[in-house]
Amino acid sequence: MSNHTVQIRAAQLVDGISTSCKPNQAVLVTNGRIEAVGGQEEIARQTPPDAQIIDLGDVCLAPGLIDGHTHLSLAGDGRNYVQMFSETDEMMVLTGAMNLQRHLAAGITTLREHGARNMVGFTLKEGLERGYIPGPRALVSGRPITCTGGHFHMCNETADGEAEMRRSVRRLVHDGADYIKIMASGGGTAGTIPGRASYSVAELHAAVHEAHHFHRLTVAHCRAKESMVRAVEAGIDLMEHAEFLDPDGELRFDPKLAEMMVESGIWISPTLQAWTDYPRIVELRAKRDTDTISADEAIELQQMETEAEVRLDVMRRMLDYDLRDRIVPGTDSGVGNLAFGHLDYDLQLLIEVGFTPAEALISATRISAEAIGMADEIGTIAPKRIADLVAFDGDPTSDVSAFSRVTAVFQAGQRVK
Repeated sequence: MSNHTVQIRAAQLVDGISTSCKPNQAVLVTNGRIEAVGGQEEIARQTPPDAQIIDLGDVCLAPGLIDGHTHLSLAGDGRNYVQMFSETDEMMVLTGAMNLQRHLAAGITTLREHGARNMVGFTLKEGLERGYIPGPRALVSGRPITCTGGHFHMCNETADGEAEMRRSVRRLVHDGADYIKIMASGGGTAGTIPGRASYSVAELHAAVHEAHHFHRLTVAHCRAKESMVRAVEAGIDLMEHAEFLDPDGELRFDPKLAEMMVESGIWISPTLQAWTDYPRIVELRAKRDTDTISADEAIELQQMETEAEVRLDVMRRMLDYDLRDRIVPGTDSGVGNLAFGHLDYDLQLLIEVGFTPAEALISATRISAEAIGMADEIGTIAPKRIADLVAFDGDPTSDVSAFSRVTAVFQAGQRVK
């Protein structure tokens, strides 16, 4: 990349800061970083004569998308955890290589890998850094910390008690973890209880204290309302799922807890497509719209949409508490039938709960970059930022369907789609 300069032109551009597109824009990139952005005529005057010119035509250029929650080693093909974890570590690495390419093609240029078995996550990251496999920039947690028999215990990082929590954090940091993932409640793993917390406040705080000592952010899987309260009290940096789930399996929004979340400044990744089984809803809606849906499928769709509304209503109530700017999308890709390449689903659901398309885009770019500690590097189209860019067919600030029409992707100024 030494001394390599490229000018990228587009009919429209949204920079991740503004909520509207600007017409006839260009981005000047030198050595993988943005040197200047502005009107095409203005940028042309700053462009060296030997620079490469890429004219994308009638598209809208935006910052590369960020997916805050993935499981690269899982295939997202409908199998359950027992079936997926019957694979060898080697097969999980190959699965991850496939998933990385799917996400990159969908305009996702940075992701967080939220938990894989043994050294699989670290191996995938090293493969990316060596250039052996293409894919988004990856921040990896390695093995998620969980209690004995807890959610994702099959990844082999079990810790009980404050001392073991600290040891697990140290072990993960020395293995190369970019951040620390903790399973603070049960989940989809057989035998766990999603509506109950897995750790005490003291245990969570021990992990947070140790992680912050090593300058690592923390993330907590929190389906249970009880675990959400404890995560806030322990100082967790980002909460996943945030379902307000009670032990009886019902979702009940708690205004007092929402106020605690606001006051703490915690980031929240609701992973909406995961809870609502949104890929199946999309499939059935497509059949309905083309009049090819069967009577049984129509009943199934109605039931699924009714169930999904319960989760979406909880999310809508959270927005009433001024949490909009703390929300980051995450796909939970790999789990169940959540195939890679569909951050657009989460953005569609954010819009269903009250975001505008422009707000959803900012959530997946600038706000997500802030949440993962990379706001100085990615998330906006601005001078000195890494030139991670995605081009949409259509205006994503006003048309939600544009998120599903990716025409070009750039990583550090190099076109990869």
